[in-house]
Amino acid sequence: MTQVAVRLVDVVKMFGEMAAVDHIDLEVRDGEFFSLLGPSGCGKTTTLRMIGGFEEPTSGLIELQGQDVTWLPPYKRNVNTVFQNYALFPHLTIYENVAFGLRRKGVKDAEVKGRVTEMLSLVELPGYEERKPGQLSGGQAQRVALARALINRPAVLLLDEPLGALDLKLRKQMQIELKRIQQEVGITFIYVTHDQEEAMTMSDRIAVMNKGHYEQLGDPETLYERPSTRFVAGFLGISNLVGGLVGRGDGEWGTVALENGVTVRAPRALTDGKERILLGVRPEKIRLLEPHEVVPDQFNRMTGTVRSASYMGVSTQYQVEVPGDRRLTVFEQNVERATKAELWEPGEAVVVAWQPQHSFVVADEGGAAAAVEESEE
Repeated sequence: MTQVAVRLVDVVKMFGEMAAVDHIDLEVRDGEFFSLLGPSGCGKTTTLRMIGGFEEPTSGLIELQGQDVTWLPPYKRNVNTVFQNYALFPHLTIYENVAFGLRRKGVKDAEVKGRVTEMLSLVELPGYEERKPGQLSGGQAQRVALARALINRPAVLLLDEPLGALDLKLRKQMQIELKRIQQEVGITFIYVTHDQEEAMTMSDRIAVMNKGHYEQLGDPETLYERPSTRFVAGFLGISNLVGGLVGRGDGEWGTVALENGVTVRAPRALTDGKERILLGVRPEKIRLLEPHEVVPDQFNRMTGTVRSASYMGVSTQYQVEVPGDRRLTVFEQNVERATKAELWEPGEAVVVAWQPQHSFVVADEGGAAAAVEESEE
């Protein structure tokens, strides 16, 4: 049975009259890479700070490896935190920065040397022992901060947007490195970010947070392919959402009569028991075909007109107008259409098609639909 590293039970954090964290229940498994993902002000950093002991909850229970740590100060919790600003001591060498926690515990020099060497090797910085933080790049400094946090072998490592100060290319490299390091040490990582690609690249599970609570919790594939709320569908990438009414269906497929007059199919498991819904499909799941091309019988389809085309290198992004004055976003890989001359042109008539299993369903909370729901990033 998988052990629970961190458990939050009905945790609330009030700042005056505002609930920054609103009755959260959460279990983080031992040894997993867990991310709290959401926009600014959603409560993710406050949740992390309560786990670390830097903020006290207004009410609720926080457990670390089965121990109630709700009111314990940070130094009495077996956790360490890595911040965005690194927080290295500028006057100390890299060796002494990494060794700092062991020195405070009175660990003998021989053991300190062995463990510092091990940590610098883990973060791929051997030979940097005598340098000062000012002599490092941002990525190297973040690796040192990580080594310093891991050297005490905490039960849980908390990471508060640690890659936010790095440029895009370095951030992508560090995402891969962080996952590698986490897998090597086997320590539970709880990671806070507003970057959905970052969370999906590294995480075993993600809690997508909004307004003080999480709207959905799951592995990256489930959250992306089967979002359960309009917010999650929009925050994790781009979604085309069109309102509709659920019909009877047939066999494994349910039918949905869309507001634009087109009837399409979706997995019956998603439509059963529902009436008014938003039917969604991701832009990369859609195929654009010539009007005279044969569309496989099982595909959903509707006619459309290309309104704009944006060449993005790997793919081209199209805005396609479909019945009901709706616009769908479509991503098409630049494989078959490799040159600009081969791309769809604005004004061209097309058929928009996708497989029913690529449809997802979310509640139409407001009773109104949006054709394109873009990420709030």
